[in-house]
Amino acid sequence: MKHASLLAVIPLAAAAGICLAQGQPSQVGPTPELPKPEQGLLPDMVIAKPADWGDKMPTVPEGYKISAIAKDLKIPRQTLVLPNGDILVAEGRGGNAPKLKPKDVIAGIIKARGTSSVKGGNRLTLLRDADGDGTYSASTFAENLDAPYGLALIDNKLYVANQGALVRFDYQPGQTRASGPPETVTELPSEINHHWTKALAASADGQHLYVGIGSNSNITERGMDVEADRARIWQINARTGEHKVYATGLRNPTALTIEPGSGQLWAVVNERDELGPNLVPDYLTAVQAGAFYGWPYSYWGQNIDDRVRPQNPDKVAAAIKPDYSLGAHVAALGVDFSSEAMGAKFANGVFVGEHGSWNRSDPVGYKVVFVPFRDGRPSGPPQDFVAGFRDSDGTTRGRPVGVTVDPKGALIVADDLANVIWRITPTSEAGAGAGKGPGTGTGTGTGKGTGTGTGTGTGTGSGSSPSAAPPPSSAPSSGPAPSPGSPQQPAAAPQ
Repeated sequence: MKHASLLAVIPLAAAAGICLAQGQPSQVGPTPELPKPEQGLLPDMVIAKPADWGDKMPTVPEGYKISAIAKDLKIPRQTLVLPNGDILVAEGRGGNAPKLKPKDVIAGIIKARGTSSVKGGNRLTLLRDADGDGTYSASTFAENLDAPYGLALIDNKLYVANQGALVRFDYQPGQTRASGPPETVTELPSEINHHWTKALAASADGQHLYVGIGSNSNITERGMDVEADRARIWQINARTGEHKVYATGLRNPTALTIEPGSGQLWAVVNERDELGPNLVPDYLTAVQAGAFYGWPYSYWGQNIDDRVRPQNPDKVAAAIKPDYSLGAHVAALGVDFSSEAMGAKFANGVFVGEHGSWNRSDPVGYKVVFVPFRDGRPSGPPQDFVAGFRDSDGTTRGRPVGVTVDPKGALIVADDLANVIWRITPTSEAGAGAGKGPGTGTGTGTGKGTGTGTGTGTGTGSGSSPSAAPPPSSAPSSGPAPSPGSPQQPAAAPQ
């Protein structure tokens, strides 16, 4: 089939879908409802319609405010808060997997409509609020990287997970530019790179790094040979670069973080597609050393995926269930643990960046949620924390990716559609604790590119009741003072 013929199919596929969506089962929490699989020529496809923010901003709970601290970036994926309060941003777009079937070409064209047209920066940008007035300057810390995503700091070494290698830079507090090219710690699997992002987190003792490595297909369409060393998490010796397999069967572990206190590794994972709008749930889980999480043979424990050949009953029997479903196709791409500085209501739990679906008639995701914890485990439904990225008519102004908690009291959110970094802070201790419901961001100002093209500028918005007057402008100009603090393990980047 020629591409011209394929293009003729796109409007029908995008408007009506091929599989009909079913009712919405309860899909969040430790025991999600799993409907029967549905298969068709193409999944439902409802794609984001990109638009500028104009006079709008994302919404946050009452008692919080949101600021755009950088604009005009080049596909920001995730961030790292450095000890002096500077923020590093990984920018890039990777992947080189060829399309296997005509439907892959169709899906690729449609999905591309919902992403930024900006070329990935392949760089690290440093954001700094030098005088505490809420205005951040931007400069290029390192460039000529290879689709950088995961970031971690151990002592005076800055680790960066490129799509094909884990590298490290020397780092001193306050440094604004890398002193030289990075040193390669170890090569990472990069052949084909269907899922190319490499999530990264450092162990609590600084001895090891964990890298998430996604599969090379949806469900082994390219054969099992190309899945060698894929769909797993590596544990890497931070000093020597030696690695071993830590856990397997995780289709695409897009973000990793370490739980404060326990040192437990947690991940968010994007599960398989083309089994219908309500399968398979993306999930949040504590990662058990040596565990197998099902891909490709089964999902959510022992639910067999009949598309896989040959089947492997022994692997299915060994598969364990994840801890917490986030819902099918939300595309979770960021995760980090909160702290008391974020306010009482949002102190104990994790923030999750949900990039948003492309393969459902009823879109999901497109927000940052908070998953509350109790006794070290997820407890209760997720709560919207940053929303308003997508309107009901499909107009989409942003898509959240990495989330990083500044321990002094701020959530940093990378937005790879608007190419913005957002910063959310409590307006007061009392207001943060109240968290009474959704608010509307407001702000004014302008952003301006500087240096090597990195965007700069800030903007602010305060949480308010839904009846608040419309915001006058969202272009950045000023914002709250920064909160310096220790670096946190950041989330990994998106698709």
